[in-house]
Amino acid sequence: MSQFQAYKKPVYNRGVAPTDFLNALVSWGKTAADEIFQPRPTNEIYSWVADQLGPYPADNLIYRKAVMLEVLRVLAGFESSWNWNEGVDITNPASDKPCTMEAGAFQVSGDSMNFDASLRNLTIEVAGADDCTRFREVTKSNHPFAIEYCARLLRFTTQHHGPIKSGELNKWITRAAANEFSAALQE
Repeated sequence: MSQFQAYKKPVYNRGVAPTDFLNALVSWGKTAADEIFQPRPTNEIYSWVADQLGPYPADNLIYRKAVMLEVLRVLAGFESSWNWNEGVDITNPASDKPCTMEAGAFQVSGDSMNFDASLRNLTIEVAGADDCTRFREVTKSNHPFAIEYCARLLRFTTQHHGPIKSGELNKWITRAAANEFSAALQE
């Protein structure tokens, strides 16, 4: 990372995102497909965080990518303290079946593939199957997949992650960090 500081600020009581986690986000953002960040006429993550990070110029995909990276930075802090290998949330009574068990830094569960066929297709493409146990394994071990999957998921729903649903994430995302991600994406 460069000399940037805003995305090294603590998230709630989780601490500070590790540099290697931030580097993984930026590396992925530099090569991620533009389609993931294009404006859509639906209520999704960009509309959910518009008060904190908007407006989003339609012709500025770099900033839109940076906003997504900032959301993912804070979300991973809440969900796992940036732990790629985080396992099932044992405090969630609904996490009792293979497809409702969360995994990885973003604590995504296999049942999220039901939000859109593209999520299932991405999982099959990368994991070789849409089996929920395999999904959890790949979510932990393949960091670019985990980032892309969560970014795509957030374009379909804001109801899969507790910190987003509750609005808690919105208190911790910052325009300064999004601007730093934007600069890092252009290095």
